[in-house]
Amino acid sequence: MAEVKSTHGEAEMKGWLFKWTNYLKGYQRRWFVLSNGLLSYYRNQAEMAHTCRGTISLHGALIHTEDSCTFVISNGGTQTFHIKAANEVERQRWVTALELAKAKAIRAMESAEEEEEEFDEAAASQKGELQSVIRALAARLEDLQTCSDLILKHGAALQRSLSDLEQLSSAADVGPKLRSVNERATLFRITSNAMINTCSEYLDLAQTQGRKWQRMLQHERDQRLRLEDMVEQLARQHSHLEQAAKEHQIPPPRAPPRRAHGHGHGGGGGGAAGGGAGSAGAGAAAHHHGAGGAHSSPSDDDDEIEFYDAQEDDEAGGSGVGGGGAGKGAADEPDNFILKIPVGPRRTSSAASLGSQASERGGGGCGLGRARGGGGAGGPGAGGADANDEASGSSSEVDDATETKVLVISSPAPPRDAEPPSPAPSGGAVEGNGEGGPRRQRRTRVPDKPNYPLNLWSIMKNCIGKELSKIPMPVNFSEPLSMLQRLTEDYEYADILDKAANCSDTCEQLAYIAAFTVSSYATTSNRTGKPFNPLLGETYECDRMDDLGWRSISEQVSHHPPMVAQFCEGRSWRCWQEFTMASKFRGKYLQVIPLGTAHLEFNGSPNHYTWRKVTTTVHNIIVGKLWVDQHGDMDIVEHKTGIKCHLKYIPYSYFTRDVQRKVKGCVMDQDGNVKWVVNGTWDNRIEIAPVISTSGSPENPVFKTGPYTLVWKRRFPPEEAEKYYNFTELASQLNEPEEGIAPTDSRHRPDQRLMEDGLWDAANTEKLRLEEKQRTARRQRETEAERAAAEGTPYSPYEPIWFKKEKERWTGNVFHMYQGEYWSSKQQQDWNRCPDIF
Repeated sequence: MAEVKSTHGEAEMKGWLFKWTNYLKGYQRRWFVLSNGLLSYYRNQAEMAHTCRGTISLHGALIHTEDSCTFVISNGGTQTFHIKAANEVERQRWVTALELAKAKAIRAMESAEEEEEEFDEAAASQKGELQSVIRALAARLEDLQTCSDLILKHGAALQRSLSDLEQLSSAADVGPKLRSVNERATLFRITSNAMINTCSEYLDLAQTQGRKWQRMLQHERDQRLRLEDMVEQLARQHSHLEQAAKEHQIPPPRAPPRRAHGHGHGGGGGGAAGGGAGSAGAGAAAHHHGAGGAHSSPSDDDDEIEFYDAQEDDEAGGSGVGGGGAGKGAADEPDNFILKIPVGPRRTSSAASLGSQASERGGGGCGLGRARGGGGAGGPGAGGADANDEASGSSSEVDDATETKVLVISSPAPPRDAEPPSPAPSGGAVEGNGEGGPRRQRRTRVPDKPNYPLNLWSIMKNCIGKELSKIPMPVNFSEPLSMLQRLTEDYEYADILDKAANCSDTCEQLAYIAAFTVSSYATTSNRTGKPFNPLLGETYECDRMDDLGWRSISEQVSHHPPMVAQFCEGRSWRCWQEFTMASKFRGKYLQVIPLGTAHLEFNGSPNHYTWRKVTTTVHNIIVGKLWVDQHGDMDIVEHKTGIKCHLKYIPYSYFTRDVQRKVKGCVMDQDGNVKWVVNGTWDNRIEIAPVISTSGSPENPVFKTGPYTLVWKRRFPPEEAEKYYNFTELASQLNEPEEGIAPTDSRHRPDQRLMEDGLWDAANTEKLRLEEKQRTARRQRETEAERAAAEGTPYSPYEPIWFKKEKERWTGNVFHMYQGEYWSSKQQQDWNRCPDIF
């Protein structure tokens, strides 16, 4: 039975609930406490004094009801609680209390973010005192205004009485008129005395606080100066470090003798990547474990998977990725690399899911082989960590690898001369795309970017340490596309998926999918503009079935945390994803850590693939030219068979002679044997090669590869693209106006359209209006939630339009699934369900 209390206006709830632990123990009884926007649990009430078994923050959490007694709480994929109540009434009480606590946590967070600076405890107390004094002064001003109004009123009445007295013609009427004059004179005197007293109180209070205000103002000035000095010093140090690194960098030889790498370095790709060495990214690598896994941190080590240069052998022929563009010396050397893969107990939700499926099929264990690692314990998606007795499949738990498997890959054969993949196919259609009609003529560029000056220092102090999605950024930092449209660019090279659909071998298919995942980063090498944050309920459709062979629908399904749900279908495949992220502006760089999961299926195939994106870092925010780097690890998992592709995005380094922006990886079967090798750069090209033989010992196998095949090569934008945000042709077409689209479509967003047209001042004004409108709608929903909680009635939170939260069967996580109704609604032009957001 739950116990509800109210402390200082903050709802608090305690009670027994059942929490999912693992498949061995199932749901276990735990004592839950809801307080201050946090939901914590303990094994019993006695533990509250010393041991908390797990806590999840409700700010930005998703609360989903599964059945009459069960509900799920997830904070963007990093932490998930599966909870069961004793009955439906108890479940509804908890859900209502959680929704109310979430609304209060969001409101408290946003109130804190609106403050100009964060103070320490002493400064906070001074601020509270200052606000109290300001309220007292405001009350005195209101009293003064009231007294002023009364003085005017009584003075006018007294003036009328005196005028009447002067006009009297009979002495008999003097007495009553004098009494009237005396009464009104008395009222005027009382009001005047009140005015004098109020003025004295106001003056005394202002004089008393004046010196303290001066000290506080001086403190603020000193703080501002110190902050500016620190940032300027940091910028100078960064500039000096960059200059020193360039001076000590070993210049590459004109005809570089290629060091031996199993992946090789593309000549064409190497030229593009190497040429951008001065403006391409660095930063700490982050781990992103595929499927539903979600442990991502910029401080994670990159030591789990390392690539080494093998000894050169001048007698053997070698192969490099992108042979046609490579230096001629590369053809005379073998390409070898050593790959170290962790095989310790690393648990991700994908591994837990696969393990649970293997257990359900009676296989026992995780069923992923030695390279997969981990036990078979998992949850229906995740759970907080109970010490000692509860093994959890929570994606927030990723243990360090205690064992590594060393793979040596040799590529003695030269790469075959392969042509780049052809442009995306045209023709063909599915229902609702207007097949048979003439192909639409689309634009190839957007208007040029205007040159607006921007005072960076005026907004720096309000941005440091805050979430990217909560910073009121002017459009000067943006590009005229929303995040929904930017995510749609992932399918620019969807023709790779069409080729993958024709592969009969699952491992080869997975190698093509790996190339597709890399291709989505191609435009980030020279695109540094921030996309517009979508409004809640904002949608974007992209129907390119007539020329590119695919169509997609995206929707902003959550505002706290910001989350996009997207569904895209081609002629022989379908792909869907949730995209949410953790992002921080650190002063000199901006880091975006994706947390969402992407899913892919092919028509007529039982294979189901999942992966997650790697960390993106934008450098030189303060001084120098902006540049972007991708770094971290990506696991692409095929859940039906347990086949996996591991990709490593190498972070930028000033002190390497290797090609920058490199991606290396391999496809492994269920037993951890390497079947395909993936190699290239994320800004130019990817090549793959099959493993044709295996030698060496079982502990240290050596895999020999065949010739490489070029499966993806970037189509570069024209040189003048620098004038219009470095947009590719597809990016230029994403915001092109269309008829018949939903009223919530990003193309209708006025601030984004004004920015594209070069009217940035008007765009900033419109952006503020839209954000205030969204806040007003959110406050209204919070008021309704509080009213429902006070009345004890159920409250239905915001529901997306075209997507619905469901449990995804492969990972067991709650996922926003497309309901398949958008295109039929578009055909009928039925937009009744769309809200007014613009």
